[in-house]
Amino acid sequence: MDSTPAPENNRPQENEVPAAKTEALALLRDVEVELTLEIGRRRMKIADVIKLGPGQMVELDKQAGEPLELLVNGRLVGRGEAVVVGDRYGIRITEILTPEGGAR
Repeated sequence: MDSTPAPENNRPQENEVPAAKTEALALLRDVEVELTLEIGRRRMKIADVIKLGPGQMVELDKQAGEPLELLVNGRLVGRGEAVVVGDRYGIRITEILTPEGGAR
């Protein structure tokens, strides 16, 4: 019987990206995608939308302080909180979702 130890597992470490994937990702770095920040949704009848006017409020399905959703090309990739930077709104990212569905 051979007493040679089995070869070590050659899987990449948890945070390590294989070289082939790194090269493939490098090709995509200049591709533009649509980044969307979703603060809430509301389903309404067309008749109610037509009645909307300046100064009226539309209540959304999220409560104040709930995490906002960050979407790339319509796919949820993370969550965050709204911030004001100068005279613009932004998002402070608090969670990025991994392809496996977990957060990091």
